[in-house]
Amino acid sequence: MAISGHGTPSACTSGNTNAFDKWQQPPQQNPVASTGIRNVVTAHQHYVDPLLQFETQLKIIKSSFEMVFSIPSLEEVKEMGTREEDKEDLENLYQNTLNLFEDTLLILVSKDLYKLQILKDMAVWMNEDSSYLQERIMVIISRVLSFASRKVRGYASVDAPCLGVLAAELSLLCCHSDPLITQQASSGLYHLLCIAKCQNANTERKRSAMYEKSGNHCLLTTPSDMEFLPKILQRDKTKITQSVGFTLLPSLLTDFVWSLLMRLSSPNNIIAIRASTLLKLTLEYHAHKVTMVSKIVDTIYKQLCENPSHVMKRTMLRVVTLLTRTSPKKVVFQLMDYPVPADNTLILMWHAAGSESSVAPHVLKTILLILKGKPGEMQDSLKERRRFSLDTTNMMPVAASQALCALLPVASYRKAVAQLFPQLLMALVLQLFYSGDLRLTTQDRTVYAQDALRVLLTCSGLQQVDMALKRKNCWSRFSQALFHHHGVYLVAKTLSEYNFPQFPETLHYLYKLSVEDPRRSEDSIITVIFLTELLNHFFKDPFPEEFLVLFRNWVNDANPVVSKLSLQKIASMAPVINEAQNVCSLLVSILDAFLSKDKTVIIRALITLRKLLVRLDKVTYSSLCTRIASSYCPLMDHSTGGIRSMAIQHFGELLRDMSEYTWMLNDVILGGLVPLILFLEDTEIRVVQACKYTLAICVSELNWPTWHLLKDEFYSFEVVVLSICSNLVTSHENYITYLISDTLGFLRSSRVYLRRASVILIGYLAKVGGHLLLRDEIEVMLEAIDQRLRDKDPETRELAEITYTVFKEIAHRLTSSNLKQIFRRVFNSIYTKKLKPLYNYKWPDNPADSPVGFQDTRNDKEAHMADDFPPYITEKIDAIIQETAQRHVPDP
Repeated sequence: MAISGHGTPSACTSGNTNAFDKWQQPPQQNPVASTGIRNVVTAHQHYVDPLLQFETQLKIIKSSFEMVFSIPSLEEVKEMGTREEDKEDLENLYQNTLNLFEDTLLILVSKDLYKLQILKDMAVWMNEDSSYLQERIMVIISRVLSFASRKVRGYASVDAPCLGVLAAELSLLCCHSDPLITQQASSGLYHLLCIAKCQNANTERKRSAMYEKSGNHCLLTTPSDMEFLPKILQRDKTKITQSVGFTLLPSLLTDFVWSLLMRLSSPNNIIAIRASTLLKLTLEYHAHKVTMVSKIVDTIYKQLCENPSHVMKRTMLRVVTLLTRTSPKKVVFQLMDYPVPADNTLILMWHAAGSESSVAPHVLKTILLILKGKPGEMQDSLKERRRFSLDTTNMMPVAASQALCALLPVASYRKAVAQLFPQLLMALVLQLFYSGDLRLTTQDRTVYAQDALRVLLTCSGLQQVDMALKRKNCWSRFSQALFHHHGVYLVAKTLSEYNFPQFPETLHYLYKLSVEDPRRSEDSIITVIFLTELLNHFFKDPFPEEFLVLFRNWVNDANPVVSKLSLQKIASMAPVINEAQNVCSLLVSILDAFLSKDKTVIIRALITLRKLLVRLDKVTYSSLCTRIASSYCPLMDHSTGGIRSMAIQHFGELLRDMSEYTWMLNDVILGGLVPLILFLEDTEIRVVQACKYTLAICVSELNWPTWHLLKDEFYSFEVVVLSICSNLVTSHENYITYLISDTLGFLRSSRVYLRRASVILIGYLAKVGGHLLLRDEIEVMLEAIDQRLRDKDPETRELAEITYTVFKEIAHRLTSSNLKQIFRRVFNSIYTKKLKPLYNYKWPDNPADSPVGFQDTRNDKEAHMADDFPPYITEKIDAIIQETAQRHVPDP
């Protein structure tokens, strides 16, 4: 059937002379029929690489297209013939050539539906040059699509990725001014949608079920609708976009939208306007199906940057708005992916994204998610980065703060801002805290977190708070590293002073943050400062248990600043500590802080505990006194002198407080004797004074007459040790071996004074309790003292020689008969030996003035070489042993 072509006036110009000449040649010599088409078919028949094959076929098709559709209209061709027979031959040649081109396309498509891509290229070529036979081109495209739609019936899936782009071209042509082109374009679009319905049968069935359930129906759901669809699609842009949106899969619809977006920059204003209308209508109803949201937003940004006065600027911004409606997170993250500070184009796009009030909460929540990051933080690998285009330095939180400056004042965001006030407040305070540490920005860069926070206060009806913070010079605090925490404190305090109405929601949010694991330790610092100040203003001490448990947990936080802030607050509750619930668990958490690696935390814990114990009721105090006292003992040997002195001092104060419960603390007192004695030789005066203070209390509680020896005018380390060891023998002999064991640990100390003192103490303990030691224990002692014989300090070596001699004597006595050893132990238990000084270590100038009346024995070798007992005792023991041995001599 011959279909007349209606060429444009330009088809008859001299530019088509070659086309006229070709049509005067015999049909068999027509270059299209004899060469181009044959090459297309041949290229299809032989196996080659599919991509290379398609490129070759497309190149040949384009060449043939240019020749075939550059010919004049049929009427002009017939006028070339002089006779009626010539006109009939020319008409047949004309139709045969067009049919041959159409048949070639049908053959290609019948073999592979992927070749429908050629139709898309044909539509593009046609739009690029209006001299082509546009109606005839549309007829061929429509017929090929009709053939393809019949072919795919019953297919489970169809591989035709070009449908989205082709649908965009046909949709534009459905709005053409020529009704014939519009008719063919709408028919072609109808067949294309039929093909698209077969692309994913499972998806279509699920979608149909969803529509039936919801009561909505697609335009292509019934045969009657399908019958009249081509007419519906003619120039009705709404129906076109609805049909395309319902039918195309997300990937194809994305191609459709992308093609229309590219058409906005078309030099043909008519096409750009049509594309604008179709694009907005499509996104109005089907933006949720678009997948390349970030790429679309990025393209809009680049085009507006290149041409700020773009004709379709409003349309592009509207596209951003519509995409934000369905994909707020993708749009927001893409808008954060540009350099800081934002330029005018980006600010316009932020306003466009913020014009959609329905998704305001989602936009703000996405920004809050970004504000959890730390600006300037280096990210280790690309896998940890949100955007591959970002530098390894994360500046997205800064961009998010600037975005809030643009979005928070928007009227449509007021409700969302009110709902998310606590989250926004804390996020911006945190960013303001971070901004002080940010050193990657220029000196004159605006602190956007500060601006955003002030905008938030203004938009939330807290203008007076903003003015008060300015008067207090709060904002400058954040720019000084030493006053970061004070700046946070001022914000919280000022809000409390003005009784901000958002207090309940803010308190609830802070509690939620407190029970969750923070992303960074800085987060906890801000939370603790803010929560503490709010509670101080709105609650009386002690806090309710729900909040008190938070401070109890923070005491042992990994961040020492958090621990100290919590301990500081707990210390302030000392006057009402007896009114608090679970006081015991609170005190135990403070004791756990003694194990911290941070010395400032330990010091704060010691101070806090002492403040609480002063006010604590005796019943609770007595139940924990043993555990508290035991916790002080490890700190007596701390490397920091301040901690040693405080632990020793507080140990003594506890014993004084619990004087009525001495029987409960005897074991702890004796267990702490070794460090208390050894650190009398500490190089720091405050430690020495603390040891004298606490030892005086200890010996007083143990009823030992030693306290007067600790006075400065009589003090001598060796005299104190000698006196304590003498009293140990009479009252707590069983503890001597434990004290020897404790002293051994100090022999390897890096501090010289401890090695000296431990050598002296262990010597006297061995002198009074050597009979309690086993042979293996003596060998261990000898080995430990032997190492000190080679000590770097000469005085330590001299002291070690004396102690070594003491242990050798004890070892020698162990070599005697078992019976003799038994008698020695019995007499040791009933005979108290009077010790004499062994070392003469730092002996006073006038030992006779000592209150115990010791004599100078520096030249008396017998002082430490004599036997344990007087001679008459020793003789009596030997006589008893000899008599016992004779009784058991067997008869000859």
